[in-house]
Amino acid sequence: MQVGGGIRSPHEAAGMAGNNQFQRITVEEPMAPVNPSGFPLPEHEFDIRVRYYETDAQGHVHHTTYINYFEIARVEMLRAAGYSYRALEDDGMMLVVTEVNCQFFAPARYDDLLTVKTRVARARGVRIRHVYEITRNGETMATGWTVVAAIGKDGKVKRLPKWLRVARADLGRGVEDAAG
Repeated sequence: MQVGGGIRSPHEAAGMAGNNQFQRITVEEPMAPVNPSGFPLPEHEFDIRVRYYETDAQGHVHHTTYINYFEIARVEMLRAAGYSYRALEDDGMMLVVTEVNCQFFAPARYDDLLTVKTRVARARGVRIRHVYEITRNGETMATGWTVVAAIGKDGKVKRLPKWLRVARADLGRGVEDAAG
């Protein structure tokens, strides 16, 4: 599916033109998972640099920003598996957060490069539980978890598609314990 010339994500904004204007890039996305048997990924990680506006008056990353990092992590995990959240919505399904938890261990600051690790702890029925760990140079800054539920465009609960569900035993050691 082509998008009308607009930039769809920061990953698709591939640089600046010589005259300091942004280039518009059109990207085609798959309408089905590239590798359904390999999804959901049991684990995914990516790096994010702390932006100035994400910090509070003390110069630390504001506590609400970590919830945004969790959302970015879920979307990027889906993308790494060959599927986009936009395609999921186009297929008539949305994943809404029903529970969120975050524990803080050390402050992150402006310009820190953080690694966000996401693990799927459970994906059955209508819900997915993700577990997160945010680190800086191996030091844990924060951990947390979310539960998302699948709904249709009508707002009614909808069963997860089979490719998005996975048996708990298939998810890797220790994930279930971390998720509670």
